[in-house]
Amino acid sequence: MIGGVSVSHPLVVRPREASDLPACVEALAAVHSSGAGYPTRWPADPVAWLTPGDLAQGWVAVLGEAVVGQVLLRDSNAHGHNISRLFVSPAAQGAGVAAALLDTAVTWARDRDLPLMLEVTAHAAAAIRLYERTGWRRTGTTVAAWTAPDGSPVDVHRYVLRP
Repeated sequence: MIGGVSVSHPLVVRPREASDLPACVEALAAVHSSGAGYPTRWPADPVAWLTPGDLAQGWVAVLGEAVVGQVLLRDSNAHGHNISRLFVSPAAQGAGVAAALLDTAVTWARDRDLPLMLEVTAHAAAAIRLYERTGWRRTGTTVAAWTAPDGSPVDVHRYVLRP
């Protein structure tokens, strides 16, 4: 069982629809309350946080009828598109869901010859391992424009996808 869904159900990654947003918020809340540190600050409006104005495309991962994760591709940078808002509900972690979501977004972008980049908080060890294992190259580290809930600075690593 993963997230109350039998693993006999295949994982389906499909474009996110507006009707998926309540389930995405629920999965995001589960991630946040798990102590994973994501998002670093709970958004005042989670639906708005999941639907940024620069959204190019979004996908959800579904097991059975349950949305267990999502990823966004944002056109927020003149130098390329950003992988963003990638998360998987705690009950579905470790089953390849994040890798499947990431692969879907990367494939979509490559089919359109879009350069890809991302930022990840320096404390997100599992996400960093996934990115580095799948060919992403760290290009630098900077202090985020936002802070942790206690007001302390947050370091973020910047990555680009190797050609």
